[in-house]
Amino acid sequence: MSQVSVTVNGHPYKIACDDGQEPRIRRLAQYVDARVGEFVKNIGQVGEARLLLLAALVIADELSDANEALQLEQSRHRAAEAAADDAVAAAAGGIHGVAQRIEALAARLDHP
Repeated sequence: MSQVSVTVNGHPYKIACDDGQEPRIRRLAQYVDARVGEFVKNIGQVGEARLLLLAALVIADELSDANEALQLEQSRHRAAEAAADDAVAAAAGGIHGVAQRIEALAARLDHP
């Protein structure tokens, strides 16, 4: 278990994390700090808890939008796969029908 120091809104925080996750935690903290910085620029220092809550809500909203977009894309992918499966089945059915007609013609040629 490792520990990483991050700064959000000018305040240092120590965060425990799994070994090797330090760069990721720093990157995420920088993102949170940037979001908090946007609020400070727009509405001022309205208290650490309020700023962190606003940042958390905006980030949660972004995550929700990303999850919805992912679900929509997965649904489109499943629909495309189903359409491809249907097309393959239709083609196979058509090929089977043609093969039956060829066999019927061949049988007539063998037995005039």
